[in-house]
Formats: sequence, C-alpha cells, structure tokens
Amino acid sequence: MWEETPTARLREAHKSRDDLIARWRLLLGADSLRMAANDTTGARMKHFTRYTEEEVRRLNTLQAAYFSKNVEIFEPPLPEGVPERLERIVSSARIEPSDSVLDIGTGTGILLSLIQQYSPTNIYANDLSEAMLDFVRAHYPAANTCHGDVADLAMADGSIAVAFINACYSNIIDKHRTFTNLRRMIRPGGRLVISHPLGRAFVEVLKSNVPFPLDDFPATESEAAELFAPYGFRVSLFVDQKELYLLRLALEA
Repeated sequence: MWEETPTARLREAHKSRDDLIARWRLLLGADSLRMAANDTTGARMKHFTRYTEEEVRRLNTLQAAYFSKNVEIFEPPLPEGVPERLERIVSSARIEPSDSVLDIGTGTGILLSLIQQYSPTNIYANDLSEAMLDFVRAHYPAANTCHGDVADLAMADGSIAVAFINACYSNIIDKHRTFTNLRRMIRPGGRLVISHPLGRAFVEVLKSNVPFPLDDFPATESEAAELFAPYGFRVSLFVDQKELYLLRLALEA
C-alpha cells in the first residue's frame, strides 16, 4: 500500500477520523449502541427501499460532493487493526489469476494493493467521487477506473468474477438496481463480498455524522439469505464480529 507524506491537512483529517473511531469504541460499551449492534430479533429487512430516479440522483450527488471534500480522511495510514482485517476480507474472495475484480466504492483504493497481490487479469475501481478516483489513478495506475453509480455500470454480462463492496454497502442508495446489475455482470459461480473492517455497529455512529441516509447491514445470516436470494445470490460466508463484518455471496450457476 502506498504511503502519503504527512501534511498538516492530512494530520487534521486523520485526527477527525480517529476521534470518530474513538467515540465509536467508547459507545460500544454503552447499552444503546450495544443493543443496536446485537439486536437480531426486531423487524428484518426483507427487500430494499425503492427511491425515485430524482431522489437517487440527488443523494448520489450529495455523497459524491461529501467524499470529494473529505478524501484525506480515507488516506493511509489506516487505523490500528484495519489493514489486517482488510487482508482477511480480500482473502475471503479467493481471487484467481484468471479473474476480473470489481472494487465498488473504492475510495482511495485501500483494497487495491491487496487485490493486486493475487495478480488478477483485470481490476476495476468504481466510485461516485471523481476526486477519489484521481487518487486511485495516481497511486494504482494498473486499475481501470469507473466513475458513477454501480447500478449504471455497463460492463459485459458475466465479465466479473469477484466484486467487493467494502465499507460502502450502507451508502448505496438504489440497492435494487445495484444488485440486479451485479447479478448481470458477475459470472455464474462468481463471488460478491460485502464487508466493513470496523464492524456493523460503526454505521450507527456514522448515521449522525453524514448528510445522507445509511442502511444497516443484514444482522443475521438468514436475513442476508432472504434479502439477496431474489437476485440469485446465496450466502457462503457470514462473519459478524465487533470490529469485522464479512458477508460473502456466491452467484448461483
């Protein structure tokens, strides 16, 4: 992974990030957040919220502007423990040299150096923020960048073997169109990895810190199975730990 020379702006951005993580870890001991993180008995999400095209465009524009403004927050060095959990996330996809890999919501490309270690045939990096993709182009020139909503990507049918949605599942607005499109682009037997290296509960803290809605992750394996079955995916791995969420889906042949 590339290393950025620390600057005053970068140090300040990382302080904001680390303060948020410290607040989250403090709140993990609080009853309210712990209950929210561990509650698997309430109403389960059985299908995705549908938004109008206008609302999707508005929220995507809002997100793109937010992340373009806050690129430095996501630059290395990463918080303690996160690089090791990212390695586990990438290794779970079982990437082969013949595979084409799509990293959705790539940000500054924190997964890309790990993906490159498996020498896949092609790597595609997708993001709503052009500023994020500028960083990817500068530091990972071998990756093919794809600007825009993943729901609109026009890659060929069955051209992707592995897709990652790391730390951005909650941000995807039009999940119905997104997973419909991923079903088309991923080849039969391909893998889709949905993950967060700080765990499912971290989203509860983020909700009060961003100007757009964030969805919760499926809280149980059975909820995930029910949610993604209509799109042709089955659960092949489910990990829900305090500081790691890892859901691997396989596209049925």
